[in-house]
Amino acid sequence: MRRSFYMVTTVLSVRSHQTSGNMKTGLLSNFRDWKFREPPVYAELPINENVEYNMRVAVKNAVFSKVPTEPLEGKLHLVCKSDDCLINVLDLDPTVANCEDFLHFVAGKYLPSGGLSVSHRYGGYQFGYWADQLGDGRAHILGEYVNSKNESWQPQLKGSGETPYSRFGDGRAVLRSSIREMIASEACYFLGIPTTRAAALVVSEDHKVLRDKCYSGHSRPEPAAIVVRLAPAWYRLGSFEILLKRKEPHTMRALANHVVKHYFSHIDASDDDKYVKWYKEVAIKNLDMVSTWQGFGFTHGVLNTDNVSVLGLTIDYGPYGFMDRYNRRHVPNTSDDLGRYAHNQQPKIMLWNLEKFAEALEPILTENQRQQIADLRTTLEEYTNKKNSVSMFNLLEYTIVNLELSQ
Repeated sequence: MRRSFYMVTTVLSVRSHQTSGNMKTGLLSNFRDWKFREPPVYAELPINENVEYNMRVAVKNAVFSKVPTEPLEGKLHLVCKSDDCLINVLDLDPTVANCEDFLHFVAGKYLPSGGLSVSHRYGGYQFGYWADQLGDGRAHILGEYVNSKNESWQPQLKGSGETPYSRFGDGRAVLRSSIREMIASEACYFLGIPTTRAAALVVSEDHKVLRDKCYSGHSRPEPAAIVVRLAPAWYRLGSFEILLKRKEPHTMRALANHVVKHYFSHIDASDDDKYVKWYKEVAIKNLDMVSTWQGFGFTHGVLNTDNVSVLGLTIDYGPYGFMDRYNRRHVPNTSDDLGRYAHNQQPKIMLWNLEKFAEALEPILTENQRQQIADLRTTLEEYTNKKNSVSMFNLLEYTIVNLELSQ
């Protein structure tokens, strides 16, 4: 892992110099001038407006819950920022990160004009078993920003307070896990791995939360932090699975049409088989993503269906790991006792996840469409095997380079 972080640091350093040497014009230097699109496209979908937003409830007939952020308390510090994210995604001059308004934005204290703070409802299979309602238990999507390249991005705070989906958590994230998320998001982007992004990270000097770091039964106070993540959208396979389990086909159809319309717009909305074509693209994108993981020796660690993006992006960096030396059974997650999500199992697990996704879509498919998707299974398995043969060759080259660097 140490060598991987050295490599990442070098890549980020080089890109930082390149970014500063080729600064875009027209960047905003006053954060108060930065605004969201109003309304965001996700406002088309059903949003639950329960005023008791921090009470754990079984949400029904909604894709989101309207939830305000719970700001970090105490003295705040900017830990780090991604200049590339600020410049090329958010159209911001990196110096903006030094202003109080930006600090308060990341800390959940300031919502720019046009913002709509929501938490996403989803379910998922965790370690092969249905876990029922999960959702954004400590995350808030703040709005939608359309940048100068006409790209749509949804900033999301992670660690920004309780939601109806918090279950047994406190809605917070600690500094150490937030740093890992920040580093991995930007590292994977610069390595060419499809991923969500991370723009900035703040920590509170005074706001502490209890965590049992070593799972020893002894919790200790740690600094609370928030990272602002970016993605075109935050929908997961589990976004559809919860609608299957709760028997909400109308909401599922609305969500599927929304995703196809805004994120797979090349698929004809009037095509009778648009869901089949969409499913195939979701499958290929995610299998391609896993193939890049295999080539870089990256292990996600917790590849549950709620951690798989319908856009084919690496999402939710938890107990991940990069291998320093090749070990096909590498397991970075200490709670994965059986090695379900080991490095060599990732392509197989993604295929399993995609089968569950196909099951979730059944209520909005005809019998013929279900059969078309079932017929894809052999094709997807063959595709995966071919892609991973190439990835293993790339991983061999990566391992050789690492060995040479260590000598």
